[in-house]
Amino acid sequence: MKNRQFLLASRPTGEPDASNWEYVEKDTPEIQDGQMLVKVEFISLDPAMRGWMNDAKSYIEPVQIGEVMRAGTVGEVIESKHPKFQKGDHVYGHLGVQAYAVSDGSGLHKVDPALAPLERFLGVLGMPGMTAYFGLLNTGKPQAGETVVVSGAAGAVGGVVGQIAKIKGCRVVGIAGGKEKCDFLINELGFDDAIDYKNESVKDGLKRTCPKGVDVYFDNVGGDILDDVLTRIRKHARIVICGAISQYNNTTPVKGPSNYLSLLVNRARMEGIVVFDNAAHYGEAAKEMAGWIHEGKLKAKEHVVEGLKSFPETLMMLFKGENFGKLVLKVDH
Repeated sequence: MKNRQFLLASRPTGEPDASNWEYVEKDTPEIQDGQMLVKVEFISLDPAMRGWMNDAKSYIEPVQIGEVMRAGTVGEVIESKHPKFQKGDHVYGHLGVQAYAVSDGSGLHKVDPALAPLERFLGVLGMPGMTAYFGLLNTGKPQAGETVVVSGAAGAVGGVVGQIAKIKGCRVVGIAGGKEKCDFLINELGFDDAIDYKNESVKDGLKRTCPKGVDVYFDNVGGDILDDVLTRIRKHARIVICGAISQYNNTTPVKGPSNYLSLLVNRARMEGIVVFDNAAHYGEAAKEMAGWIHEGKLKAKEHVVEGLKSFPETLMMLFKGENFGKLVLKVDH
């Protein structure tokens, strides 16, 4: 049986392009005792993947040249010599951008396709949903009645952050690009207001939507938008640094916040969130979020693109703001 894989061929400067990838087809290896063969069905495409391509110190080792590109995946066990996984089990884990993967089970979790469509375990019930859950609740600590602002609000993490903040009784404002995304935030996800950064200055939008200021800011984009929000924070505000997609393809140094003294004036704090720190509690979070979905309080939206070979172009949709919801690649078998 042939496996198809995308390997990291070179480290990008700025935006990744086709030259950074090597597409290979090779025979799937035989599994040994303690291993299983997983047929990968869906691959998660996330902004964090851009950081994993850099040879730089981070919260996780970079992908090495010649290695299969790291990615979250969900798939089916089709052969097993592993005591804890049977043929027919569905599993979630980081098995990479490939059609089949041999695994010893480390880092794999069983998922139940009867609970939700498989792609949802890469979105609301997967790493983006966990990032939103723990980043907002443990780091942002929103209180009922507070104003929560989230950037990248129509993306996989941002959309969940806003909905959880609403569940917790907050007033929620999303920042997103384009009228369609902003309408979706308000009409579908229940946000109180939205700022369309493509058609309005974020500074003006914050004055309009947050006249009393911002208590919690969940930041997915960094750059100028972070600076704009810093001018509007209230006393004891919490700023959750989840990501900085506006800076990931820079060829110049990352632009840091110039308005950071607002943290001093307002006795506010800014703290980073890395989802893997909460791995021991994923199960409890998934259970609570599945309950919210069942009750109609939490909606999920996946943007599914078909075809493994489209990976290099599909990944770039993230950085152009072209995805609407959680970006997932469906593997064609």
